Amino acid sequence: MKYYIIAGEASGDLHGSNLMKALQKVDKNANFRFWGGDLMQNVGGTLVSHYKERAFMGFAEVITNLSKILKAISFCKEDIKAYNPDVIVFIDNSGFNLRIAKWAKQQNYRTNYYISPQVWASRAKRVENIKRDIDAMYVILPFVKPFYAKYGYDVTFVGHPLIDSIADRTQVDEYKFRTEHGLSEKPIIAILPGSRKQEINKMLTVMLSLIDDYPDYQFVIAGAPSQDFEYYQQFIKGSNVHFIANKTYDLLSVSFAALVTSGTATLETALFKVPQVVCYKGSWLSYQIGRRIIKLKYISLVNLIMDKPVVKELIQDEFNTKNLKKELNIILDDYERTKFFINYYDLEKKLGGKGASRKTAEHIYNGLKSHS
Repeated sequence: MKYYIIAGEASGDLHGSNLMKALQKVDKNANFRFWGGDLMQNVGGTLVSHYKERAFMGFAEVITNLSKILKAISFCKEDIKAYNPDVIVFIDNSGFNLRIAKWAKQQNYRTNYYISPQVWASRAKRVENIKRDIDAMYVILPFVKPFYAKYGYDVTFVGHPLIDSIADRTQVDEYKFRTEHGLSEKPIIAILPGSRKQEINKMLTVMLSLIDDYPDYQFVIAGAPSQDFEYYQQFIKGSNVHFIANKTYDLLSVSFAALVTSGTATLETALFKVPQVVCYKGSWLSYQIGRRIIKLKYISLVNLIMDKPVVKELIQDEFNTKNLKKELNIILDDYERTKFFINYYDLEKKLGGKGASRKTAEHIYNGLKSHS
């Protein structure tokens, strides 16, 4: 079968690569053409566009880059027509993917969606369009299936792919890891400032402002695969901080605590059982628009899945040095840490165990066979 897969950021590239590997196991002759990143490219097939070229975040940033986005949408449609796939698989990235899905369905392509758009967070009316344009939806968060059911749309909960990614990774030798990266025996506080430049710009300076107050710990920035070290240097300057690129899982596996920008990284940190403070700050305009249309009690996946405040969220003006220091002190306390670990284990149970990529691949392939 010919699979056209569209992923739009680092997490989509990760999940897309694992899905491709799983598809290769059920379909020995699988042929891939995709929008994604290095991880998907390593699996095989043809990379059409790298997600780095389309890493626009927030309402204001999307508006200022609208002409680029419209050109990409137009090009994508033409590329799909030329490839003529058996199925188009959309991964997250709703702003781009839902526009392509509407067109694709009108052209009678089979459409599958893996990792639902966050319609449960805002603009729930989009569910009607999704029902119209998507033949099969595979969701990775347990509360999303009952959400869609309220609108008469039956979707499939497959579990969360991060569980597989973490379980299948090679365990790091902590002594070797510390030695290779010039780290001492002090406990590590990981800094995860996000993967996009807009996030790093807003987050990293405040995160680094704590370092001198914690001489008994060492801080390590987790460098994102989408950014070069040179970009981080402007924020690091003379800070006593370490930097490790493209090894976030290894870093989390040996970390004592973490400061994490809201997003998939909050869930990854929880699955590694690392107490964390969740941080978020967007542009003023993006935040003002977002707070009016996003109808959620929480912003972190950890709290959303557990439906209670397991991790502290410092949002917009609350994200400052004073508050961050206060919350970091809390998660360094032994009693508070115990509560984190208990909640994290409950969280993992709710996510449904291993096999998300395999289950999704089997559903996609079997759906194709039944419609061929």
